[in-house]
Formats: sequence, structure tokens, C-alpha cells
Amino acid sequence: MATKAEEEQQSQAGRHQEVGHKSLLQSDALYQYILETSVYPREPEPMKELREITAKHPWNLMTTSADEGQFLNMLLKLINAKNTMEIGVYTGYSLLATALALPDDGKILAMDVNRENYELGLPVIQKAGVAHKIDFKEGPAMPLLDELVQDEKNHGSFDFVFVDADKDNYINYHKRLIELVKVGVLIGYDNTLWNGSVVAPPDAPLRKYVRYYRDFVLELNKALAVDPRIEICMLPVGDGITLCRRIK
Repeated sequence: MATKAEEEQQSQAGRHQEVGHKSLLQSDALYQYILETSVYPREPEPMKELREITAKHPWNLMTTSADEGQFLNMLLKLINAKNTMEIGVYTGYSLLATALALPDDGKILAMDVNRENYELGLPVIQKAGVAHKIDFKEGPAMPLLDELVQDEKNHGSFDFVFVDADKDNYINYHKRLIELVKVGVLIGYDNTLWNGSVVAPPDAPLRKYVRYYRDFVLELNKALAVDPRIEICMLPVGDGITLCRRIK
């Protein structure tokens, strides 16, 4: 028979699974502390509104976590980004974090296969006064990236890219994006720790979508680690984000 302490530990573990894909911390209480102490008090009102709208959507697991949104917003200010790209928009939480960080004449080329989800967050983006910075393209990113790469004037024209889309195409995106970003700037790949499944044993009980995409995430991580054109830093923020700085 389990002791009271063991039962409490199991209960905590069960709760952690519900937010696990957005926090790799071992303690929900610690993650909540970060949110309540550092993130929520400083979260811009439009981002809070969009986060709450997104929470009611049936696919809300796809959204960028609030702590990662804060991280992106600060990072973009630090690097003085002006011409950026986002692949995978969903309702636009990370897109809004980016738009709020860019100068008034900054631009974001945003791509997603689902305009309906984007339009769910669009009224909040418009109310925040940053919609003019966003050029939204509906459809698969690959054809548009191929089109951009074909025109040499686009090479080295972007100073930040954030990718949070179909994991099975991350490597294909990387092959194209490396041509489109300037030397010295960043590409951010989201979900590179993928629910922590990157270290799970082969027979671990994983959700179907986690198991399906895990091999693609592992393949990407291995490829980025040996790519001589970039420096990398993998951070345990949200579900893991790998920053790649192009060096040549």
C-alpha cells in the first residue's frame, strides 16, 4: 500500500504530464513560480488576452508557452531584429511576441497552413497596433521558401527566423533557411526536446503524435550538432528551443 507521500508524488507526476510539453522542469510548482513571478506580471496585455483565447481552442497544446513568448520577445530586442520570418503561426502568440518586439517598420513573413487559426488571434494583433508588421501567407512553407531561395536578392535578407511547425520538415526548412538568414543572426527551432521523448527508451509509453515525430526531432538535433555553418545553443525553455547562429 502506497504511503501518503508516495501518493502525493504520483499525483504531482500526473499533473506534470498535463503541462509537460510546455515545461521540462521536474516540478509543476517551480514552473508555476516562474510564470507567476517573472512571466505573468510582465506579460503585455495583448499577449495575455491572446493566451486566454487560445486556451479555449481544442488544439491549444500547439501554442507557444508564456515563458517562451517572453524569451522570444526579449531576444528579438537584444538582437535588434527588423526583418523576420515565422513558420507555423497557429493563433499567433509567438507572432504577437515578435511583432511587439520589432520596431514600427519591422516586418514578419508569417506562414501557416491554417488561416482560420491565425484569424482567431488577428483581432488581438490588430488591437495591439502591430498587424501592419505581418505579411501572412496561407499554405505549406516549402514552396514559398523555394521561391525565396531562387531569388538571390533574398539571400541573407532575414535577421531572425522562428520555426514551430511540422517536425518532419524541419531539416528541409533548415536547408533553405540557412541561405536566407544573414551571417551572424539566428534561427530558432521549437520543440527540440519534444516532450522529453528524445531521451525516452524505445518501449516508453508515448502518445502517438509524440512517437511519430520523435525520430524527426532526433534527426534534426543530430544534424544541427554537426552543421559547420552554425553555432548552436539548445535551451530547456518551453518544450526546448535550439538557437542556431549562422557563422558562414
